[in-house]
Amino acid sequence: MKAHLITVGDEILIGQINNTNVAWIATELNQIGIDVVRMVTVGDTPADIHDALRTAFSEAELVLTTGGLGPTHDDLTKQAIASFFDKDLEYQPPIFEHIRQLLESRGRKTSELNRVQALVPQGFEVVPNPMGTAPGLWYEFEQGGKMRYLGMMPGVPFEMKAIMEQSLLPRLAAHAKEVIIHKTLLTVGIGESDLAEKIGEVSIFLGEGATLAFLPGPKTGVKLRISVRSETSTKADMVLEKAMTHIWDRVGHYIYGEGNTLPEIVVGELLRKLEKTIATAESCTGGHIADRLSDIPGSSAYLLGGVVAYCNSVKMNLLGVSEADLSHHGAVSEAVVKQMAEGIRTMTGADIGISTSGVAGPDGGTPDKPVGTIWIALADANGTEAKKLRLFKDRILNKEFTTTLALDLVRKRLNLLARSVTS
Repeated sequence: MKAHLITVGDEILIGQINNTNVAWIATELNQIGIDVVRMVTVGDTPADIHDALRTAFSEAELVLTTGGLGPTHDDLTKQAIASFFDKDLEYQPPIFEHIRQLLESRGRKTSELNRVQALVPQGFEVVPNPMGTAPGLWYEFEQGGKMRYLGMMPGVPFEMKAIMEQSLLPRLAAHAKEVIIHKTLLTVGIGESDLAEKIGEVSIFLGEGATLAFLPGPKTGVKLRISVRSETSTKADMVLEKAMTHIWDRVGHYIYGEGNTLPEIVVGELLRKLEKTIATAESCTGGHIADRLSDIPGSSAYLLGGVVAYCNSVKMNLLGVSEADLSHHGAVSEAVVKQMAEGIRTMTGADIGISTSGVAGPDGGTPDKPVGTIWIALADANGTEAKKLRLFKDRILNKEFTTTLALDLVRKRLNLLARSVTS
């Protein structure tokens, strides 16, 4: 089944409100085997709504609308859709009674405007809204010998989600004729083109109905999303397993997790498991490593603290970096970043010290050390290692990527420790 999503609201078009509804709806529909083929946002005018409906029903069996079901003068979706289908609006007392009771429970009174919400296009089914006053609506009709389905919901996200989860998704699942499953593998430390080359020609290992998407991001690295469409879940699982095995064999070294996890979550779990602690010494990342580690609940069990050592005097006085090395090599160097990692480890007593120093940009670069030149280092009882990065011209991206790559350096060291413990 194909679906169109129509968002109604001038506030979306002028950028006043972010449209988070469509992403959530599309995800939920995809999980029950329904393809969203188009998303459209239109203003609060009947003509625009009519145009969107005509296009939608010419291309899809299912159309879902959000927005424009409230009681105010600019909420015109219901009236526009009624006129599109040449239907009269009928007053339904049970809806108004629900509104009255809901508002009364919140210490409010109804007004004449609320009666508008009790008007329903003739022949439409009312879908209860347990979270608000504007009910959803459902309509089925035949067009060109095929059934078409229309679902209407309010634009308030928590109201829309309640209607979808309690009423529309179970109903729509019965209409879906295929199974769609997804698996997302999370990689770091390798670009999408290099990943694609290492994985190889997708036609060799992707079975029927399977696709592979490369989704890069500064915080998560490149996501590999495998999607499989099949008649049964058993067949879909078999195709997915084959693809997963191939990808793990080719690029498993770069995979740090699955689904929606983050590098800092994976690192935190390993630190807990191995009963290790960590501290940070950051220059160009400005405390971002410590920030992301501390975002995880319970991180006080392993994150001892950190220092933002931007100027050389702080590097020397707090972290013990050699003045001679700073003068000879510069702050952005292997020698300095190693001493920073060792210094924070000594200062805090942490098992692991992680450090960064670089030219984040957009200025400050030199011919020898252009913008995007960054060093990261890790120190623990087994020694100190450093890695040179060549990143971008953008300051924020450089901070985000450096933090992700530094966390991955920690992950790899912890994995080595874990293997040595079990061997």
